[in-house]
Amino acid sequence: MKKKLLLTLCVMQLATVVMAQEEDEVRYNQYGVAVDRKELKAEARNNILVLESKDKDYKLWFDNRVQVDGATFFGQNSDYNKIGNGVTTRRIRFAVKAQVTKDWYGEVDIDMANGVLELKDAIIEYDGLKNWEFKLGNFKEDFSMERTTSSRYLQFIERSLVSQALAPSRHLGIQAAYMRDHFRASAGMFFQAIEGSEEATNVEDNNKDFGRSQGYSFTTKAGWMPYTSDRTKGFYIGAKASYRTPKTEDATNEYGGIRFSTRSSTSINRKKYLDTDVIPDVDHNWLYGVEGAAYYNGFRFQSEWIGTHVTAKDASYNFGGHYFQVGYLLFGGKQHFNVAEGEFTSPGRGKKWGDVELNLRYDYLNLNDNGIWGGSGENYTAGLNFYINNFFKFAINFQHVNNDRYANGKGKLLTGHDASGKPTANYKEAVDKKGKGGVSYNMLAVRFEINF
Repeated sequence: MKKKLLLTLCVMQLATVVMAQEEDEVRYNQYGVAVDRKELKAEARNNILVLESKDKDYKLWFDNRVQVDGATFFGQNSDYNKIGNGVTTRRIRFAVKAQVTKDWYGEVDIDMANGVLELKDAIIEYDGLKNWEFKLGNFKEDFSMERTTSSRYLQFIERSLVSQALAPSRHLGIQAAYMRDHFRASAGMFFQAIEGSEEATNVEDNNKDFGRSQGYSFTTKAGWMPYTSDRTKGFYIGAKASYRTPKTEDATNEYGGIRFSTRSSTSINRKKYLDTDVIPDVDHNWLYGVEGAAYYNGFRFQSEWIGTHVTAKDASYNFGGHYFQVGYLLFGGKQHFNVAEGEFTSPGRGKKWGDVELNLRYDYLNLNDNGIWGGSGENYTAGLNFYINNFFKFAINFQHVNNDRYANGKGKLLTGHDASGKPTANYKEAVDKKGKGGVSYNMLAVRFEINF
């Protein structure tokens, strides 16, 4: 019996030595270079797969999203251009994110909606200095709080008119951000947009055929957020500005110009009623604005005003707009505000089965000035967001769209009637009574979303 016990102990000790040797054994990559090794623990955190080392210095996770939208349109004047109903895969996102060390972060994010591959984020980030964040790559400029809010946390199915038309989105650039106590600020320099093959070809052709520089922008923002330590209430105010020159991601025959346009809160109706067309011979333009938010338990409020001043060769132009939106969780949930980014994030649900949020928004955009008739429009939107669990969301929006007679999609869309009663796209010929010209209609849209 003693011999068997001794033999068993010897075998166990030998196994322990072998395992230790295996753990200490050097590993090589495909290039024959010895590599560092870390044991990783796998977890599903709010249904996001996370791999993390024991010392928590290394973490890798997947961040994927599918959004399927549908919309129907009704109430438009029967004489005007028809609006087609439809469904679409609004976003199919695949992202890999990694905290490579305690101080270094990397991210790659692509979209495959409707079978079209498009780069979103490609980020190198350093967080090794206290209160500072340095970011390099392709990412959203820190300008508009609604634009920088992830699409998974949007209050409505689509962003407001002014955010879509004026606020810059992703560009190649470098940015520094500072956050301390109740204050956050950022400043960055940005270059061309990197999205798909069309933009890449335009950049190459502008360089190859004309020797044009890519253009640049300087963007900065500052915000103040008292009550950052209180999870149930708080408010935020911010101001931002951006100096911008023409970029070479535009077609070679449009270089040196600038264009502002947007669809009316849906990707299904492809008509851009509000559109300045290309304004030629632009030297630069300024973007500027203010933004604010407040929350208390289940209530939230958010608003922005954004304007732009365009300086061209022989003239200057001013365009702008704003939005106001409120929301309330009906079953006891709590709103959450991300103080590090200055924007709302995922709300907390009030019931085991989830929560429902009631939302209202008014937004307005004016693209008419100094002989440029891009149109103006306003939207009244009511919505319900059903937060079922950590990964599934259902949204329904009802919207009334009201455009002026100048919102004719660069002269292609019918917006009024001439003296003979015939529909016309020429605002100069429209004789409709004041307030009657322009395309107005209603939209009912839904979204099914899963995050994993």
